[in-house]
Amino acid sequence: MSMGVPRNFDNGTIFLLQYSREQTVASFCKLIKFPKCFRLHLKKKMFTHFGRSNILCLCKRHYVRLVEVGRLNTQKLMNQKYDTGQLFFHQIFGCRGVILFPWLVRLYDRDIVIKADNEVGNVLKGKPHLYYQTLIDERDYPFIRSQREPVTCLGNQDASHGLYTIRGLDYVAQEDILPYTATEKKPLQHKFFDKFLKYNRNKDPPFSAQGTFRSWQKKNHPWLELLDVHKETTENVRVTVMSFFVGYRESQALYWWRYCILLENVGEQSVQLRERHWRIFSSSGTLETIRGRGVVGQEPILSKKSTAFQYSSYVSLETPIGHMWGTFQMEREDGHLFDCRIPEISLEGKSYYGKATCGTV
Repeated sequence: MSMGVPRNFDNGTIFLLQYSREQTVASFCKLIKFPKCFRLHLKKKMFTHFGRSNILCLCKRHYVRLVEVGRLNTQKLMNQKYDTGQLFFHQIFGCRGVILFPWLVRLYDRDIVIKADNEVGNVLKGKPHLYYQTLIDERDYPFIRSQREPVTCLGNQDASHGLYTIRGLDYVAQEDILPYTATEKKPLQHKFFDKFLKYNRNKDPPFSAQGTFRSWQKKNHPWLELLDVHKETTENVRVTVMSFFVGYRESQALYWWRYCILLENVGEQSVQLRERHWRIFSSSGTLETIRGRGVVGQEPILSKKSTAFQYSSYVSLETPIGHMWGTFQMEREDGHLFDCRIPEISLEGKSYYGKATCGTV
């Protein structure tokens, strides 16, 4: 089988790699000012393209083809918003997605501690930062190092106040957006893509919100709202935490929150998450300690090839106010163990969420 080769290397063209056997989209390569030699990692198989010749070498006996999907656009500055309908690649996970709408959150970055004048010690302040509600392409789920279950819990504002989840609905930071223009009218596969957006060739980006999307956004705003994001780095392992109030479950007399954690290895050495240690404080005065192996049944390895891992979980309290913090025990390649700090997050319930029962659609 002949393999497609980029026609122009320096024009921002984007290609997807596909197995000849499976015909499954597996990864992407953004082609901006190619170096003389670059490597593509696909399911742990190594591919090397030498210079600007039309040679694609495979270290294993697998064949792939390059499929053009669009052209990269210029990334916007940190204070410039992307529009609804903007297609993008995820800077960290490499998956495709589309922007629905922005959130202006308070980012508490403990790696950038402000030293206030005339004060002793350091003062941590939340800074405005753009995040986006996005839909992720269903074809890329198997290749994302995060949980395959839904990542967002939404409230259905009917009489039962039921909660449900939508697979592939995610939050992405401004700096992780790689915008691009697609070469096809339906570049993303998700069950809500056609319900939320419509194609408009005279618009840039060429997808605009439909009335059903605006109604959905207004209806589910309380359950989607992202207010605070916390970051902290320990020995080159960065932890980002987001939390969301889910609701009050009357049958259990408990308030529930969902939290999402992104771990990134920003160093040179591989590390593996071995244990978790949480402390959860309730305004009633109780302090709960939780220890366990790994997270969500896994002990993920963060390496140069796979630098990040994301997961979601839940926590409950008998009171509507509390906070939680903790550590991950990490192990380096040489066996060195260290505790990676999880930044403290607040747990605050809101009265307008009402009663909740959880389910999945």
